[in-house]
Amino acid sequence: MYKVKVYVTLKEGVLDPQGKAIQQSLRSLSYQEVEEVRVGKYIELFVEQHEQLEERINKMCDELLANPVIEEYQYEIEEAVR
Repeated sequence: MYKVKVYVTLKEGVLDPQGKAIQQSLRSLSYQEVEEVRVGKYIELFVEQHEQLEERINKMCDELLANPVIEEYQYEIEEAVR
Protein backbone atom coordinates (compact mmCIF):
# COMPACT_ATOMS: atom_id res chain seq x y z
CA MET A 1 0.00 0.00 0.00
CA TYR A 2 1.28 3.42 -0.93
CA LYS A 3 0.24 6.89 0.14
CA VAL A 4 0.32 9.42 -2.69
CA LYS A 5 0.30 13.10 -1.80
CA VAL A 6 -0.91 15.18 -4.73
CA TYR A 7 -0.45 18.96 -4.73
CA VAL A 8 -2.46 20.89 -7.31
CA THR A 9 -1.80 24.59 -7.90
CA LEU A 10 -2.77 27.16 -10.47
CA LYS A 11 -0.22 27.75 -13.21
CA GLU A 12 1.75 30.99 -13.13
CA GLY A 13 -0.20 33.78 -14.77
CA VAL A 14 -3.61 32.31 -13.94
CA LEU A 15 -5.66 34.66 -11.79
CA ASP A 16 -6.19 33.37 -8.25
CA PRO A 17 -9.12 35.30 -6.71
CA GLN A 18 -9.16 33.07 -3.62
CA GLY A 19 -5.46 33.69 -3.03
CA LYS A 20 -5.98 37.43 -3.52
CA ALA A 21 -8.83 37.45 -0.99
CA ILE A 22 -6.67 35.64 1.57
CA GLN A 23 -3.78 38.03 0.95
CA GLN A 24 -6.04 41.06 1.48
CA SER A 25 -7.50 39.52 4.64
CA LEU A 26 -4.03 38.81 6.03
CA ARG A 27 -2.98 42.39 5.31
CA SER A 28 -6.09 43.68 7.05
CA LEU A 29 -4.93 41.66 10.08
CA SER A 30 -1.57 43.51 9.93
CA TYR A 31 0.42 40.79 8.17
CA GLN A 32 1.92 43.30 5.74
CA GLU A 33 4.86 41.01 4.96
CA VAL A 34 2.66 38.68 2.88
CA GLU A 35 3.36 39.68 -0.70
CA GLU A 36 1.41 36.97 -2.53
CA VAL A 37 -0.85 34.02 -1.75
CA ARG A 38 -1.55 31.19 -4.15
CA VAL A 39 -4.25 28.70 -3.22
CA GLY A 40 -4.21 25.08 -4.31
CA LYS A 41 -5.47 21.74 -3.15
CA TYR A 42 -3.94 18.74 -1.47
CA ILE A 43 -5.22 15.25 -2.18
CA GLU A 44 -4.20 11.98 -0.52
CA LEU A 45 -4.59 8.69 -2.32
CA PHE A 46 -4.01 5.30 -0.79
CA VAL A 47 -3.27 2.86 -3.57
CA GLU A 48 -2.25 -0.73 -3.97
CA GLN A 49 1.12 -1.51 -5.46
CA HIS A 50 1.03 -1.37 -9.25
CA GLU A 51 3.93 -1.84 -11.64
CA GLN A 52 2.95 1.35 -13.55
CA LEU A 53 2.06 3.37 -10.47
CA GLU A 54 3.54 6.71 -11.56
CA GLU A 55 2.04 6.45 -15.03
CA ARG A 56 -1.37 5.75 -13.49
CA ILE A 57 -1.07 8.62 -11.02
CA ASN A 58 -0.20 11.01 -13.85
CA LYS A 59 -3.24 9.77 -15.73
CA MET A 60 -5.48 10.25 -12.66
CA CYS A 61 -4.21 13.81 -12.30
CA ASP A 62 -4.64 14.62 -15.98
CA GLU A 63 -8.11 13.09 -16.22
CA LEU A 64 -9.68 14.11 -12.91
CA LEU A 65 -7.62 15.56 -10.10
CA ALA A 66 -6.25 18.61 -11.92
CA ASN A 67 -7.36 20.76 -14.80
CA PRO A 68 -4.26 20.66 -17.03
CA VAL A 69 -5.33 23.82 -18.85
CA ILE A 70 -4.97 26.06 -15.79
CA GLU A 71 -3.43 23.86 -13.10
CA GLU A 72 -0.21 21.99 -12.55
CA TYR A 73 0.49 19.21 -10.09
CA GLN A 74 3.23 17.36 -8.36
CA TYR A 75 3.09 14.34 -6.12
CA GLU A 76 5.04 12.30 -3.61
CA ILE A 77 4.77 8.57 -3.13
CA GLU A 78 5.54 6.92 0.19
CA GLU A 79 4.87 3.57 1.72
CA ALA A 80 1.75 3.67 3.84
CA VAL A 81 1.66 2.06 7.23
CA ARG A 82 -1.87 1.17 8.17
